[in-house]
Amino acid sequence: MLEFRADHADARDAIHQTVDLSALCADVAATGVGTPTVLHSRVWDRQEYLRRPDLGRLPSSLDSLTPSGADVGIVLADGLSPRALAVHGALLLSALVNELGSRYSIAAPVIATQARVAIGDHIGAALEVGTVLVVIGERPGLSVADSLGIYLTHRPRPGRTDGERNCVSNIHPPDGLGYEQAAATVLRLVTGARELGRSGVALKDTGTDRTLPEDPTSTRPLWETIEASPDGDTPTDE
Repeated sequence: MLEFRADHADARDAIHQTVDLSALCADVAATGVGTPTVLHSRVWDRQEYLRRPDLGRLPSSLDSLTPSGADVGIVLADGLSPRALAVHGALLLSALVNELGSRYSIAAPVIATQARVAIGDHIGAALEVGTVLVVIGERPGLSVADSLGIYLTHRPRPGRTDGERNCVSNIHPPDGLGYEQAAATVLRLVTGARELGRSGVALKDTGTDRTLPEDPTSTRPLWETIEASPDGDTPTDE
């Protein structure tokens, strides 16, 4: 019972923890991908954030953003675990830049506070990027309070649904998914989304660690084959 109460208290603390924006901005800038822009959702405080998810999906203003036309935009959002962003955010960003940077152009990152996943649709559209990645603190549980997720949306625009996103979750080394492994998965998904022309339920990770092997007799990408099959597995969108 004491262990349960301690884990529950830790999860609650993670939800209400604030991010040191000065430290995070410095760590993000050190990755070399550009000086981050900080913006906020339409939420006033943490209590309203928990009561009004709809306001967390909307930016208070996008005036600080300039269209980049880059292939990929990256949003670092506090989500339901600001602690996760503080602990893992800059390190995961560095892995993403190392994995994606040799193949795709990357816009200067955006840090969004009191944010939900869909805020990335507005940011990605304002940046005019081909694909937006929202790195966000996941809901703390009794065993993990500092896990990050990455939500990928191709051709972002306001109004995109969860079914139009792909998620790479449970990123919290050493016990969860590692930074490099997550970044490699994202690279495959970005490449697949650009070939397919969209993300979401039609797009699957074609990595060798997945249970659906590529058909050696087919010249089509795996995500096209699965899209045509009514028995394809369901996505991990939250």
